[in-house]
Amino acid sequence: MSSALSFTVTGSGSPVLILHGLFGSAVNWRRIADGLSDWGQIFSVDLPNHGNSPWTDDMSYPTQAEVLADFISAEVPDSPIVIGHSMGGKVAMTLALQHRIPLGGLVIVDIAPTAYSHSHAPLAEAMKKLDLNAIQSRRDAETRLEQAIPEKALRQFLLQNLRSTSHGLSWRINLDVIHRQMEALTGFDIAPGQCDVPSLFIYGTQSDYVTPQATSTILKRFPKARLLAVEGAGHWLHAQKPDVLIQAFQEFADSLLISSVPRSAM
Repeated sequence: MSSALSFTVTGSGSPVLILHGLFGSAVNWRRIADGLSDWGQIFSVDLPNHGNSPWTDDMSYPTQAEVLADFISAEVPDSPIVIGHSMGGKVAMTLALQHRIPLGGLVIVDIAPTAYSHSHAPLAEAMKKLDLNAIQSRRDAETRLEQAIPEKALRQFLLQNLRSTSHGLSWRINLDVIHRQMEALTGFDIAPGQCDVPSLFIYGTQSDYVTPQATSTILKRFPKARLLAVEGAGHWLHAQKPDVLIQAFQEFADSLLISSVPRSAM
């Protein structure tokens, strides 16, 4: 059986999955994947409606987790450690809470198992309103988005999803479904329960995604979780502090290997 999801593989050794956030793709995590390739075999996945993966009509977390479970069964050996950022973190948490796929561990980047009041719907709306037939280049698109999305770095990140085809420019993300299901994506409508998979929740101190209240929720649902705050980082921790994230992962993953060694072997 082969997987419907697009993915790349680097390195060798213990399996690690990387799941990007909303509007992202595996490409955004290339720096992290390369940095971890000496440690293990890194599977960088495009989630549904993103990157080069197929488009679907349902982006709820249970549905995305089911697709991911099928991917793991088809493509990934042993019990992988799953790294998930933002939306990808919620997919990873849903997988751990609702499926019996054996996991070696979770590394959740700047997100918690809770609903958020903010919405990224205005970003999707601004992108949908672009008349791609009247745009010749990504630079043209950036100029037209400047008023709706003033932050340059955010505009450039979003426009990585604009690709040139033989028929002109097109979006590689499914903006219609993302916009329609934004409430589900900012929420976390997952049945109550706990997961005993060893977990590392790493977050930026300049981000408001992991608050003291969210920390309480994390520990209720993931009682084996460790929390690590990274000074000077915001929500895009993997881009702002990649070396810190790589080191934190390696220390966490190495600790899992040590704890799995029988005492008689020490």
